[in-house]
Amino acid sequence: MPAPTQLFFPLIRNCELSRIYGTACYCHHRHLCCSSPYLAQSRLRCTPPPAYATFCRPKEGWWQHTQGRRYASTPQKFYLTPPQVNSILKANEYSFKVPEFDGKNVSSVLGFDSNQLPANAPIEDRRSAATCLQTRGMLLGVFDGHAGCACSQAVSERLFYYIAVSLLPHETLLEIENAVESGRALLPILQWHKHPNDYFSKEASKLYFNSLRTYWQELIDLNTGESTDIDVKEALINAFKRLDSDISLEAQVGDPNSFLNYLVLRVAFSGATACVAHVDGVDLHVANTGDSRAMLGVQEEDGSWSAVTLSNDHNAQNERELERLKLEHPKNEAKSVVKQDRLLGLLMPFRAFGDVKFKWSIDLQKRVIESGPDQLNDNEYTKFIPPNYYTPPYLTAEPEVTYHRLRPQDKFLVLATDGLWETMHRQDVVRIVGEYLTGMHHQQPIAVGGYKVTLGQMHGLLTERRAKMSSVFEDQNAATHLIRHAVGNNEFGTVDHERLSKMLSLPEELARMYRDDITIIVVQFNSHVVGAYQNQD
Repeated sequence: MPAPTQLFFPLIRNCELSRIYGTACYCHHRHLCCSSPYLAQSRLRCTPPPAYATFCRPKEGWWQHTQGRRYASTPQKFYLTPPQVNSILKANEYSFKVPEFDGKNVSSVLGFDSNQLPANAPIEDRRSAATCLQTRGMLLGVFDGHAGCACSQAVSERLFYYIAVSLLPHETLLEIENAVESGRALLPILQWHKHPNDYFSKEASKLYFNSLRTYWQELIDLNTGESTDIDVKEALINAFKRLDSDISLEAQVGDPNSFLNYLVLRVAFSGATACVAHVDGVDLHVANTGDSRAMLGVQEEDGSWSAVTLSNDHNAQNERELERLKLEHPKNEAKSVVKQDRLLGLLMPFRAFGDVKFKWSIDLQKRVIESGPDQLNDNEYTKFIPPNYYTPPYLTAEPEVTYHRLRPQDKFLVLATDGLWETMHRQDVVRIVGEYLTGMHHQQPIAVGGYKVTLGQMHGLLTERRAKMSSVFEDQNAATHLIRHAVGNNEFGTVDHERLSKMLSLPEELARMYRDDITIIVVQFNSHVVGAYQNQD
């Protein structure tokens, strides 16, 4: 449990939210400073320079309002009803069932559930899912933004197109280019599966299309059509790197349209991590940049569940990442390239899209800012140069790609931003999803973790577990069910409605103290189809 939660959880548990509402503060630069003086830096993905702490101050209205009043010390109780809780949890849920036969292939994917729960306002996470129409397979991904949502929004719109183009054979690329040249309708590349809230930026569509077209033109020139084999791993890596390069180039070139000019700069100066899965038959590739995760749910012969990690976090807890960073820079920077478990003492993920403050030279940063719009030039964050900034780039968007051949016992895949993994262990995540999907609960002794539990409390826990078995289908979406546990689990590992209600009742100024945005996609595999593939081999 993170330090801030340890500090405030007793207050919440005792229904004393009113005592901590007074610490709420607001910030003109939400990504630069904490939402409260009590917010531990471990909850911030990008640590602000100390000088920016003055941006965060108590609301004047609150201060003036409390000067002439005295409040009763009686704790106030704030509860949401179960229907209100469900309304909040289900607001962003989305489900898609894949036709078993799409006209070309028998799909190894039964369908997927996704959901998001914001902590930031607006939410900085994004999600995407699409079926590849000119090749085979599905693409699914989660994107965790920082320093705003501009970069995660752009990556969620664009990355799948770059991947799909990278997977296309030479003949199809030529056909698409000829259609553009002659003004004919283009072949559809992707079929998107989107929640109504998952929008596309119409203003930037022409710019994005032109950059994508330049990419496929280069692919046509590089590939003479002699080779027909497509390396999925190479395609994923090239797509990630090329999109990040285009984000950087678009910001450097600018745009005569003032709105677009400011947009491309916002995208470049903010950042986003990405965890993307490509599923084609029994071939599963996971491309990860940053600290979101992909977790495979495997059902053992005895019916129990085990978790198989298909991605590595790119942060200070990864020794190989630390070693990579040190090798990429001079020895005299060995002690400064990572400080306090952050890149240059500021950024938690060691790989990300955007974040040109960690990629561009100082001269380029100054030149772009000085020639940019006033909104950019007046922003203290964009003008700030990271300390010990000698040999950029310090950050890369190149993904680490993991391949896994699906087996009949591989039942589902969980893609989630770090907001989930900060609150739940991977084994608990897989067990909860597995039990939800199968409707089976393996009864194990209740663990109380060293707490002193009375007979009455134990009776309550057993009653709650019995109720849980009968209400497992309260959620129609596996991602929603997982979020309910992530936010509402008590110290005994069961959903506590009172705790869930309180956590969802927190105002925007306090929500980020307790958790990050949570975005989850649960992909369910068709074991019969996977088994048939295996038998063919």
